[in-house]
Amino acid sequence: MVMNTDYFDWHEQYRRTHSAFPAGKMRPIIGITGNFGDKGCELAQGYYESILRAGGTPVIIPPYENHDALINTLEHIDGLLLSGGGDLNPLFVGEEPIRGLHGICPQRDLSELLLIRLAYDRQIPILGICRGIQMLTAALEGTLYQDIYSQCTEHELLKHSQDLDRCYASHTVQIDKDSQLHRIMNSEVLAVNSFHHQAVSTPGPHLKVCATSSDGIIEAVESNEHKPILAVQWHPECFVLRNDTCMLPLFQWLVNEATLFSSAKNLHHCILSLDSHCDTPMLFKDNICFHERDPRILMDLHKMHEGHLDSCIMVAYLPQGERSEAAHRAATIEADHILDQIEDMVRANRSVVDIARTPSDLYRLKTQGKKAIMLGLENGYAIGNDLSRIEHFRQRGVVYMTLCHNGDNEICDSAKGKNEHGGISNFGRQVIREMNRTGMMVDLSHASERSFYDALEFSSTPIVCSHSSCKALCDVPRNLSDEQLKALAQKGGVAQVTLYHGFLRTDEKANILDAIQHLNHMVEVMGIEHVGIGTDFDGDGGVPGCASASELINITRLLITEGYSEEDIRLIWGGNFLRVMEQVQHNAR
Repeated sequence: MVMNTDYFDWHEQYRRTHSAFPAGKMRPIIGITGNFGDKGCELAQGYYESILRAGGTPVIIPPYENHDALINTLEHIDGLLLSGGGDLNPLFVGEEPIRGLHGICPQRDLSELLLIRLAYDRQIPILGICRGIQMLTAALEGTLYQDIYSQCTEHELLKHSQDLDRCYASHTVQIDKDSQLHRIMNSEVLAVNSFHHQAVSTPGPHLKVCATSSDGIIEAVESNEHKPILAVQWHPECFVLRNDTCMLPLFQWLVNEATLFSSAKNLHHCILSLDSHCDTPMLFKDNICFHERDPRILMDLHKMHEGHLDSCIMVAYLPQGERSEAAHRAATIEADHILDQIEDMVRANRSVVDIARTPSDLYRLKTQGKKAIMLGLENGYAIGNDLSRIEHFRQRGVVYMTLCHNGDNEICDSAKGKNEHGGISNFGRQVIREMNRTGMMVDLSHASERSFYDALEFSSTPIVCSHSSCKALCDVPRNLSDEQLKALAQKGGVAQVTLYHGFLRTDEKANILDAIQHLNHMVEVMGIEHVGIGTDFDGDGGVPGCASASELINITRLLITEGYSEEDIRLIWGGNFLRVMEQVQHNAR
């Protein structure tokens, strides 16, 4: 027998690996959930072999319940593969066990339910396999059959729990031709293997069915929110063990999405990201918990961390009210009260967040590992008819003020007003001059078209629209026409795409792709130097795919796929807006 001595020469393999590494391609890290066997954590070979062949680096995530360790693990992986295994303990989904239930592993169940939900919050790409589709569904509020043979009796079922070799197909599934799965596999009918007796009953609010078997059993689900989430009931990893690559596209999809997610994360480490308009202070009256992941709000410290958002401008919003002297005084007092609440909230969490007054403050806080909050005023109603209030609020750190909201005021006409002044009033001209003098940005979101053009003429510094979208794509009064966008760019200003569904589509069925379409249109009309993002979170902003601050990295992921460069994305994620802020503050007298 001739022995292959190269195989045993690990010194030579070490030399080759060491010399190749600096020039080698970095592979995304794919965490694979481990099973729980007689000796603890174990994993079938097909899972990690499939990830390796797809171009990823597999690491095993053992079943453990240490919350800090789970979160730390998720900070270091780029994708998640949910492997197969035993049944889910029905007690974790509020059910009692039925007789058809098989073996369960409570340690693994609890660990994976937590892991999936935390990964979902962080927008980590997920691929589930067999048990993985069931765990994903349970974690995202769907329901399961504990045993399809005793619970799904309205018609005869296929034999889903097979006895044949796992490397071979046992039946076929029908794939929805409009699904992500169809785009991956490029087929409407797929021959698969099957070894299960539990299955998805209803996919829940976050997933949709994308494949079924001939007996109606759900065989695959995917995100209905334009997120990289997919799960199948069969075992695609088994095919690779006999060098059958028919299922490799599933693993290549996960690796490609993980690569994209890794690129987006790395980019956010290098740039400063700013959301120019957030209405979270409107909900302070509900005793929200900004330092926790509070489900009642879309912007909190946890969601900022999950979405890789460095900073946001929180506004003191005032609805337009009476315009008497007493009402104006009350509006000023209320604006101060809201700003006090923002500062109190920040003070209570000073170790991880602080108030920023200038662009340089934002960069300093990022280097310190802190989130940053800037202050804004929404509606010039806050100053009433007293010009001195502008300097008062500027000294408090307010960086911009929208001249109006939904209704005419002393300053100007609103997009939803009665054209009282025919644009900017005489008092409004003084307001703009004073804002220029004190270094406060003029914000024309909510203003009428005539007010917009007047402000462009009267302001000595560029103006901004902190949360507006394109009238060409969604014809509503609050949006900006192409002519307005061009005029704004010519004067050096910036328009920030907003995520309010009613400003993205007239049928109000908007999602993240619509927001990207508006952004692309603005870039085409204005140029890359005049566009940004102002979500309007907690002021009715948020759409599927970007429904809270935790999902903002999805915008970056899509911008990369659209072909925007790192510099382009830096400008969009606040660079342009901060350029204007720097100029306005520098010109203050």
